[in-house]
Amino acid sequence: MATADPDLAQLRALAAVIDEGSFDAAASALHLTPSAVSQRIKSLEQSAGRVLIRRAKPAEPTEAGHAYLRLARQVESLVQEVRATADPAEHRPPTIPLAINADSLATWVLPALSRLAGTAYFDIRREDQGHTADLLRAGTVMAAITSAAAPVQGCRSTRLGTMRYRPMATPDFVAQWLSGGTNAMSLARAPVVVFDRKDDLQDEYLRQLSRRRLDAPRQHVPSSVEFAAAVGLGLGWGMLPDAQSLEDERAGRLVCIDPGRHVDVTLYWQQWTLQTPALAATAQAIREAAAQHLT
Repeated sequence: MATADPDLAQLRALAAVIDEGSFDAAASALHLTPSAVSQRIKSLEQSAGRVLIRRAKPAEPTEAGHAYLRLARQVESLVQEVRATADPAEHRPPTIPLAINADSLATWVLPALSRLAGTAYFDIRREDQGHTADLLRAGTVMAAITSAAAPVQGCRSTRLGTMRYRPMATPDFVAQWLSGGTNAMSLARAPVVVFDRKDDLQDEYLRQLSRRRLDAPRQHVPSSVEFAAAVGLGLGWGMLPDAQSLEDERAGRLVCIDPGRHVDVTLYWQQWTLQTPALAATAQAIREAAAQHLT
């Protein structure tokens, strides 16, 4: 049974343990001893009447811990804004944790965030657009670029636009693997580059060609920039957003292997309904950049 309301020190300890991954690392970040951090977490869990942190490597919030982690983020945001208003000269810009999909991060998001340099710091978590909402739901981040339209509880959702992906490869790759045409038979043999095991863009395109799974040889390259480089080096074909492929396509270094097909991914900006000036400025920068780069 809950016996007391959580205090700021306890909530900061909770967020630090989750962010840093362990009690020792949290202690270092907070300039405390590990026993002091442990005591704050123990007191918070006694207050909540349940376990909030799963003692794993790295430490993870329990289901109840997610709710308290969201509270910790929200309270810290409000504290930072109050301090900025009360004493602007001594104010340290707030840190805003964000979840952003790799392709947006590699193409148009960082220039947008650079407009806020000096007024906010960013703790960016890179995740597939289909899973960024999970970080928002868990309280790990304050806002996310996601393919989920339905708002996470306690958040609002705004449509940003669509990223178009087309199947691209080098001319030499096409000559070696797809000389007889791009079809289910040839793509069942041709190597394909895949971002990671959550990435289903290539499979979504393949489903447009065949109702059965095409078990082609796969190259896993879990970085957006290196993914595009792998396609450009002929390691396989892959689905690339226009922002990464148009220049090479115009130069003849890449070709679209199937001009009649593409996969469109609609992106949304989801953020807490709790409004702060720094979060509002971040949202505005993201929306304005998306209007320029997405369709």
